[in-house]
Amino acid sequence: MRLMTRTVLAAVLALLASRAALAEVTVTYTKPEDYTDVPRGGYDRERTLKDFSAYFATLDKKLPPGQTLKIEVLDIDLAGRLYPRRGGEDIRIMTGGADWPRMHLRYTLEENGQVLRSGDDNLSNMNYQQSRTTYFDSDPMRYEKQMLDDWFNKAIVPKVAQR
Repeated sequence: MRLMTRTVLAAVLALLASRAALAEVTVTYTKPEDYTDVPRGGYDRERTLKDFSAYFATLDKKLPPGQTLKIEVLDIDLAGRLYPRRGGEDIRIMTGGADWPRMHLRYTLEENGQVLRSGDDNLSNMNYQQSRTTYFDSDPMRYEKQMLDDWFNKAIVPKVAQR
């Protein structure tokens, strides 16, 4: 019985130690009701922010163990323009004109409590419809996610490589 208790305790401690070493990405949204272009309805806004949160959560796989990326989203302007429809879901039309995606965010990349990099960035992709994207056409946030991928690869990945 004693050996089993020690084995379980060792496994729990190993699990806790490995969790401490995992990379982590956290995101917060500052005043999302005031964003330039996020659905005004509570349910639709929540769904949009949940989609972005799920995207940001995937970035931890691109960070080395022990690093933490904190992102504060200050504004979002989605690609296209939203046109309300009666009795149904609003429709977003993308013309490729002055309707490109934009996002304002602050970030901090830390390791062991030490700030490796931080910034306040205004992202945009004026050529969003001409740019190659790795996301399916059925993904309503494909242009925004591609813009965020480009930002992450330019702003965060080079610092990670310099470790």
